[in-house]
Amino acid sequence: MQLTDRQARILKAVVEEHHLSGRPVGSRTLVELGTVEASPSTVRYELGRLEAMGLLEAPHTSAGRVPTDVGYRTYVDALLVDPRGSTGGDRSPAAPERLVGPDTSPAVRIDEALRATTHQLAEMTGLLAVITAPRASGAVIRHVEVLQLQPSILMVVVITAAGQVTQHHVQTESPVDPGLVDWAGEYLNEQVAGMSIGQSSLRQRLVHPELDPVERAMLALLSPAFSELVDEVQELYVTASPEVLAELGTDLQRVMQLVAMLDERRRLLEALRPMVERGAPALRTSAVGGAVRVSIGGENAMPELHRLSVVGAAYGAGTRPLGMVGLIGPRSMDYTLAMRVVRNASGGLSGFADELFGG
Repeated sequence: MQLTDRQARILKAVVEEHHLSGRPVGSRTLVELGTVEASPSTVRYELGRLEAMGLLEAPHTSAGRVPTDVGYRTYVDALLVDPRGSTGGDRSPAAPERLVGPDTSPAVRIDEALRATTHQLAEMTGLLAVITAPRASGAVIRHVEVLQLQPSILMVVVITAAGQVTQHHVQTESPVDPGLVDWAGEYLNEQVAGMSIGQSSLRQRLVHPELDPVERAMLALLSPAFSELVDEVQELYVTASPEVLAELGTDLQRVMQLVAMLDERRRLLEALRPMVERGAPALRTSAVGGAVRVSIGGENAMPELHRLSVVGAAYGAGTRPLGMVGLIGPRSMDYTLAMRVVRNASGGLSGFADELFGG
């Protein structure tokens, strides 16, 4: 949508003043702010033009206007082109290495970094902060242990390059030869170490045709230790803010829907995943961090988010995506601040993960 320079400045001023005051913005306010050098009647005319374009709306009989979803999208698209903003200061999340101890294990360090970063994002923006942990199905296998706890009970331990440790127990009908258990551990480390858990060729390594029937049967017993990880739901770190629920006002049904979605990790992940995969316009941040994407109101697939906006970006190690950083809040949020802190958190976590997991 092509706007004149004056219309673009008026739209920007309405969005930012509505964020600060929470009230409809009228021509008198815009003139007092010095938004444009024009008379009140000219500003009123331009407000009417922006309303006719679908960028603003008048919520009551008041002469003031508030942005529509299209208005917010136009404003945010301008920020995605030129992210230098006017509100929110220059606060950034602390680098993860300053939040965690250097002598703990990688798994503990990434856990502490994600928790601390989530709390920082929520505190700095007043929004609901969400960060997803590295998913096992995309992780690289570092080591596999096959242990015989009892003659008929085995345990498979899978350790990923990201420091995750998972255990899978196997109950057999009859005692298992200890030599076969040792062979299975050696074979799995030779064949699958260095592979991604979600990699399609991983299954082929577990059903190799040159193995004898006893060995194939043994691997069939152990294979669920890997297949179950592919469907694992990512760990979510969530820190809520009262402003998110306040935006929904007295609409109790929508409040309950949002709370229910936050309680169902899989549905929340489904709502956030498009933010880092496709669709929403993005601001490329750096070679390390992901692209910042913004989804506004009805652009969100989930009905629970239709009165909210989502700002998100992926983080990873090297070229491997590990998770995403997101902020959920009212459509009238400070997008400049939200985009900046998400961008910085994405880059900081990516650099931290790259050092921990070796790219």
